[in-house]
Amino acid sequence: MTFSGPNRAAQWPGSRAISAQKANTAAAFTLSRGDGGAFPGLALSTANLWAATQPGGSLFGLQFSNPVDPAVAYRGNPRNYGERNDPMVGHRIGGVNVFGGGLGLYDSTGERIGGLGLSGDSSCADHFQAWKVRHGLGLDFVPTGLSPTNDDNIIFDVVDDVGGNPESQGGFGHPTCLDPGAERAEADILPEFYPISGR
Repeated sequence: MTFSGPNRAAQWPGSRAISAQKANTAAAFTLSRGDGGAFPGLALSTANLWAATQPGGSLFGLQFSNPVDPAVAYRGNPRNYGERNDPMVGHRIGGVNVFGGGLGLYDSTGERIGGLGLSGDSSCADHFQAWKVRHGLGLDFVPTGLSPTNDDNIIFDVVDDVGGNPESQGGFGHPTCLDPGAERAEADILPEFYPISGR
């Protein structure tokens, strides 16, 4: 657990639990290289889960399947939240989060070693920053994914159907957040400027 900015008050207090939930989700829905039967090594970012968990989606209701453990999320002294001695460190918060900001962590062999979760901005910006942090850590040896670049990048393919309801063309998309043009451009350049390692 950590925070950015001059102190923990620079973030929404709720972002602490959301980021941990995103990390838990990313670790829970990614596979190591070679593991997974029909989908070996498939990495799903939390952004890839948005459309699939909407009504009619292939994973509808997934976000309710594993609730956050409030005894872990809110234990200890709140003054320590975001510090090295954050009482959540070393404990599993649980929870399933289905919007951008969570990515699986992979070592150089493609072995899943955990998850990374960021929260505090739009879910699109959280995804972009998480991608850059993972790349900087050198833990981005993603085996395979559903995005056009065969990784766990956010997929912006959500459009309104004939009834005006948002629908992902491929089933694993995420809506844009604040600036569709800029967000699509940012998603497109992530694999180019911060490429998945080992490719």
